[in-house]
Amino acid sequence: MVNLKELNPEGCPSEAFGARLRQLREVRGWRQEDLGFEMGYSGTHVSAVETGRKMPTLRFARKADIAFGLVGTADTFERQWRELRNGSLLEGFPEFLGYEGRAAEIRLYEVGVIPGLLQTPEYAKALAHSVVKRGAITSEQADERVALIAERQSVLLRTNPPLVFVVLDEGCIRRTVGGSGVMDAQLARLLEFAELPNSVLQLAPFAMGERRPLSLPLYLLTMADRSLMSYAESSHRGHLERESTFVLPLLTAYHQLQAHALSQDGTVALISQIRKGTS
Repeated sequence: MVNLKELNPEGCPSEAFGARLRQLREVRGWRQEDLGFEMGYSGTHVSAVETGRKMPTLRFARKADIAFGLVGTADTFERQWRELRNGSLLEGFPEFLGYEGRAAEIRLYEVGVIPGLLQTPEYAKALAHSVVKRGAITSEQADERVALIAERQSVLLRTNPPLVFVVLDEGCIRRTVGGSGVMDAQLARLLEFAELPNSVLQLAPFAMGERRPLSLPLYLLTMADRSLMSYAESSHRGHLERESTFVLPLLTAYHQLQAHALSQDGTVALISQIRKGTS
């Protein structure tokens, strides 16, 4: 008799996913090979997901929903997969993403790294896999982070895209991530972004010194109804703020930051100089 691994549905999200997959499969009297055939996977693959040895993918979750007739219901495997994927993200960030995708205007200030909305895949991979090396996330979670960045960037290509205002601390373009080749392509991506009709790109140079009104990364969203919200992160969690009493002073500080930052023409010139190695 085969010894089945005991799964705890109340445990980690991957075990909950696997336990539910096994439970629904057994209710139908299917073997792992039977479910695999229905989904287009091997029985071994199904077994690995059920026991938590392999993380499910979005494709796997959607195939499971089709196999079990869950498409269009409130409790799909795809929904569970998205919750599982978001488990490696800071608390508060998944909620912010829902608003970011619908925002009419996006304003952001970043320190140290290029923000996700503007990252090339290679730059994003270099950052994500550095977190893997530190043991903070798994390789699978790193891949999901990179995929999530690609999803977020689709907002720039949608019909009626948002106005996007970006101010980068100079350190974002001076700090090499992934090697010179990756960094050169990333700087080229910034120059492409600056040419979009719905974008404004500015650098906050080191020379601003104490005139820089913001010292931490900040995101400000203006929704279609003109309501405002801000998002900021600590090392442990993200916080989405909708109360105008708190958001409006941040918007004022952002405008002050823009006033002292380089113009877009000056920003493009400096990035071009760095690419040529003349700055």
